[in-house]
Amino acid sequence: MFVYKVTVGLLALLLVSVEGISAELSVGELLERANRDISRDFDEPELIGDIAVNGERNADPCTSRGCMWPKYSDGKVYVPYVIANHYSSRELEVIQRGLDSFSSISCIRFKRRSNERDYISIESRNGCYSYVGRLGNGQTVSLSRNGCIYHNTVQHELLHALGFNHEQTRNDRDNHIRVVWENIIDDMKHNFNKIATLNQGTPYDYNSVMQYHRTAFSKNGLPTMIPIPNSNVPIGQATQMSQNDITRLNRLYNC
Repeated sequence: MFVYKVTVGLLALLLVSVEGISAELSVGELLERANRDISRDFDEPELIGDIAVNGERNADPCTSRGCMWPKYSDGKVYVPYVIANHYSSRELEVIQRGLDSFSSISCIRFKRRSNERDYISIESRNGCYSYVGRLGNGQTVSLSRNGCIYHNTVQHELLHALGFNHEQTRNDRDNHIRVVWENIIDDMKHNFNKIATLNQGTPYDYNSVMQYHRTAFSKNGLPTMIPIPNSNVPIGQATQMSQNDITRLNRLYNC
């Protein structure tokens, strides 16, 4: 009995330690770690960072076609979902908390799929990723058990599925950050291409859950993004959706 209690206690301390380390990382760092040096299955999409794409590397699908989830007569936007059965009970709790977090701050309601044609399928594939906006039929939101099951990463991927891109790809980003191209890994530079993003009249937000961290995709440990005019402003440290994230979500869906 004594040995059992000691073993359980050590495991609990180890879990707390691991969670503590992860909690100190920004959403961008968590995503970059989870997606680093992984092999993709043949049926997985091409990625730009953690965004799944269907050939359009520089365009925002939400500005080139209808990508929003429909609003119902009660004023709510219901997004059907299914969750694969390979998650633990603790992992399911984190995912469910992320899904439910939208209902208290918007008209978005993630609901279990019954027979809807369009839905998101939350699965533990290789890394963290999502398509941008509604594609039609089932679309994968990958939340790998190896590095993606955190509140901010769940919110981040769900915001992609609702139609939003990364903050640093905003069409007005050059007024707010300087991209240091020479510090970026060569085959990762496409992650910083500007696109016609859905800003919804909100200001650039260094604290957005969609903003990557200062050294994202760095090849030498030096910054790849520097805020301007004040280079000391904290950037990419969000632990959950910011007020600007919430505002632009509500404006896009007329909540």
